[in-house]
Amino acid sequence: MKNAVILCAGAGTKLWPYAQIRCKAMMPVSNKPIVAYSVDALNNLGFDNIVIVGSRFIEEMCSYFRDAKNVTIISDDKPKGTAFSLLRASAFIDGDFLTLYGDTIVTEADLKALIEKFGESGENVALVDKIPDRSSDRIGCRIEDGYIESVWGHSRDESTHFFGGFAFKRDFLDVLQYNSRRFTYTEVGMMPPVEGYLEISIGDEMKRGMKLCAVESSQRIYDIDKPWHILEANAEINRMRCEALTKNELAEGASIDETAVIKGFVKLGKNTVIGKNVIILGNIIAGDDCEIINGAIVSGGVVIGNRSKVRNACFIEGCSTVGNDCIVSHAAELEGMILDRVYLYHYMEWNGVIGENTDLGAATVCGSLRFDDSITIQNVKGRREFHHGWGDAVFLGDYCRTGVNAIIMPGVKVGPYSVIGAGVLLNKDVPDNTLIYTEQNLIEKKWGSEKYGW
Repeated sequence: MKNAVILCAGAGTKLWPYAQIRCKAMMPVSNKPIVAYSVDALNNLGFDNIVIVGSRFIEEMCSYFRDAKNVTIISDDKPKGTAFSLLRASAFIDGDFLTLYGDTIVTEADLKALIEKFGESGENVALVDKIPDRSSDRIGCRIEDGYIESVWGHSRDESTHFFGGFAFKRDFLDVLQYNSRRFTYTEVGMMPPVEGYLEISIGDEMKRGMKLCAVESSQRIYDIDKPWHILEANAEINRMRCEALTKNELAEGASIDETAVIKGFVKLGKNTVIGKNVIILGNIIAGDDCEIINGAIVSGGVVIGNRSKVRNACFIEGCSTVGNDCIVSHAAELEGMILDRVYLYHYMEWNGVIGENTDLGAATVCGSLRFDDSITIQNVKGRREFHHGWGDAVFLGDYCRTGVNAIIMPGVKVGPYSVIGAGVLLNKDVPDNTLIYTEQNLIEKKWGSEKYGW
């Protein structure tokens, strides 16, 4: 098998505020776009024809993969669903093929198991993982005796697994043109949108007699659908990457000052420096031309991008990610993930995700624990969402700013191109392109020595 199709044409609206300026599949996790994990795994497995079907912001994908000779990017200008996006790729496929979702991270080992099962069985095969949360939040399936027994759309309790990818025979492409765009595999009371989901075609063909083998993943499949899924995947991938270190790996020009305390192993890119009085509390990875200096404290599992500066008694919590060209300085505290060109200064504290080109004012802080110790009920496209951790973080979009002493409460999401002014106590989501500031009432009274009895 040498063909693979990665479906990236979805709008990604549930990932707000991070799909407003980028294709959802290009959202970075551990400093690498989600879709790049699939491409890298397929390259390692010897695939020489990888077709990516995109739509919104496809230009960023074209730029990222411009040197990949085995990657073809095509546009689905008016997406009608994953089935029709896959159908658009048919002209670029000359044999059996894998189909993957662009917002899903699957390990190379599990893709290899999917391919091997396809070769052994001679049948179409689905790679599945157990549903980690509520089955009503996703399209799922039920397995029986090694086969997909049924497909369910946002079932209340019928689904046990969800799809992470497929290995199809070439003739499966022929059935996609008959996709009705009506998801009938639902329970009474469910209200699916009119959209050509690939799972509709799979369910229809199963009714017509097609058998679909099931391969259960050996490692977690990350389906990144909502903002807190970014944090969850980022932390786990950072942990796995850093735990793989068994010795220090220093590229040309990298150095560690003799006063630094290193309680683990470090992987440093070219010319990266760990300076005086730095404390490293576990294994970390840093890119090229970084500075980790002046008493910075970095916990284990942290990944730092190229040309970033971590310095001046700042603290980075375990399994966090610092993007490229970032500054974390002046006793700032970070837990979570910041994208490229984010500046954190002057005694601020952050728990969550910060989009690109964002500057936080001095002493900006966010809450990570509610007063009642319960979880924050999130709102996604008007629907209440009950997350299982991570959703109490704060999610700040791209090209944002905060003023001095801004306070952002647990679970708040802020759209891109927005400003949260000085002294604001923010306890609600903020739309894109919005300025929030507070007006202060000043009281003026006479005061002086007579107030002290003189």
